[in-house]
Amino acid sequence: MSDITRRDFLNGSALTIAAGLTPWAQAVAQPLRYPPALTGLRGHHAGSFEIAHDLRDGRKFSLDGARIEERYDLVVVGGGISGLAAAWFYRNAAGRNARILILDNHDDFGGHAKRNEFRVDGRLILGYGGSESLQSPKANFSKNIAEFLIKKLGVDVARFEKAFDRDLYPSLKLSRGVFFARESFGRDVLVTGDPQPMVSDDIRPEQRNGRPLAQFIADFPVSSESKAQLLGLYDGRIDPLSGKSPDEKLAILKKTSYRDFLMKICGCGEEVANCFQGRTLDFFALGADAIAANDLRELGYPGFAGLGLGEAGNPDLDEPYIYHFPDGNASLARLLVRSLIPGVAPGKTMDDVVLANFDYSKLDVSGARIRIRLQSTCVHARNVKDGVELAYMRGGNLHRVAAKHAVMACFNMAIPYIVPEIAEPQRQALGQNVKAPLVYSNVMVRDWEPWVRLGVHEIMAPMSAHSRVKLDYPVSMGRYRHPRRPSEPIGLHMVHVPVTPGGDARTQFRVGRSKLLGMEFADFEKIIRDELDRMLGPGGFSSARDIRAITVNRWSHGYSYEANSLFDDKEDESTIVAARQPVGRIAIANSDSQWEAYVHSAIDQAARAVRELLD
Repeated sequence: MSDITRRDFLNGSALTIAAGLTPWAQAVAQPLRYPPALTGLRGHHAGSFEIAHDLRDGRKFSLDGARIEERYDLVVVGGGISGLAAAWFYRNAAGRNARILILDNHDDFGGHAKRNEFRVDGRLILGYGGSESLQSPKANFSKNIAEFLIKKLGVDVARFEKAFDRDLYPSLKLSRGVFFARESFGRDVLVTGDPQPMVSDDIRPEQRNGRPLAQFIADFPVSSESKAQLLGLYDGRIDPLSGKSPDEKLAILKKTSYRDFLMKICGCGEEVANCFQGRTLDFFALGADAIAANDLRELGYPGFAGLGLGEAGNPDLDEPYIYHFPDGNASLARLLVRSLIPGVAPGKTMDDVVLANFDYSKLDVSGARIRIRLQSTCVHARNVKDGVELAYMRGGNLHRVAAKHAVMACFNMAIPYIVPEIAEPQRQALGQNVKAPLVYSNVMVRDWEPWVRLGVHEIMAPMSAHSRVKLDYPVSMGRYRHPRRPSEPIGLHMVHVPVTPGGDARTQFRVGRSKLLGMEFADFEKIIRDELDRMLGPGGFSSARDIRAITVNRWSHGYSYEANSLFDDKEDESTIVAARQPVGRIAIANSDSQWEAYVHSAIDQAARAVRELLD
């Protein structure tokens, strides 16, 4: 057993068993522990989802046997970005005397905006375990969000332009690379100098350190015929849909997967299709077999230049991907919590929140007007004459509270089980948002010299378990400094999406979720070590020697479902609107309410839900 597995074993489930406690009971018994510093299996960790699954499987929780213990103006179910924002908007509208309770089933606030902290050789290293960055704020931020973020929380998006060092990796002559795994390509090969852009690229085009396309593809471990087919996709001299009108071409591209487009329309072989299969996983949580060709045309994938459809693009994704705190959007959650409960942490700026010491004992103080109650799973909510009554489970006990209003800021698919009075059409609409399974792992290593020797800062692996592996974003903010010397310890960010080709998107997500929940930390660690050794071994990397810590953020319900033209029709907008309708004094707020996995969507939907309650 490795040192890391043993440390996780002692800090996690084995300790709870030895103490005679279930995971949730052990967490409640240690209220002063500091969740961001926990390693091992995080995200949807043991103790955070079991009660919700019991509810799904038919267990009944009655409110009638428990007395009402507390009364509030608002109870929010879900302490993620949307739930915290809903509390903020409600307080802003109802006044600072409003009494608000936020319930969350996890042992930390922020939901998918998860903060991971590490101490490596005496150095603090931060990582993000979920919600990553602010996506294209100039294009996507509503006035509501701009007022909310900039004027009230103090987030100046221009500040990221200096905090994010876009020159660091290019200045070391590092490029992106593609790893070809032997299971699919016959041998393990890392090909460096990838000239292709990423979606909302953080690297400037002139700084990618990419090689000419022909030289880059020449090193792929594929046949000469496949190499010729790959080059043909880029040259644009052939129209694979010749004879079709532009409208007919677009209709075909919207109903044809990119993998089928490559193989059935462009005539490419399986080797070529495999070169792109997993490149889409990080962004869509689906492989090229389940993404419409037209979606990838808009993102600049090859094969479309000869169609004569003109330039494609997506203005929502045109801005550089640099609006990133060192811990991702966890700092946004921390800013919200500090605004709602000022005594929880010192400071007042977006810079000082990064290293602010948060006192978790101040989250839920008796008599406080705003309280955040962790380890608390809401199991029932109903409208009554004067408001809403709710029940939640905590520490094995059922508790009952009352409020004038409630906001469901949890997953759409969970809401019908919590609010049984929801009518069947809305129940069906809520159930359509099947979230994507996703794993973000942060691996601390003693240095990043193997990456420099290999000449890469990021690796795409289209047929591996981890489709993306990279040196963490180089962001320094406040007193926090990102490692600048290759001899320093650093965090590696690894992305795993457990979907396999076959079936529609929702089917792939359900199957992948089941797979994730059956995996333990040791399973993830084994895969992480194997793939890093194979990718980086030629540069001198050894997982046994170089890895200092691992945190696996398992999100069995990760990205919100987004409409997919392969499987969804034009009725989806009406489904989205139907799903988020208020039920009496219960409103719905989450990124699921917009079918978008973005933080700005979560905030906008929180503002909308509060307006519905108070208007």
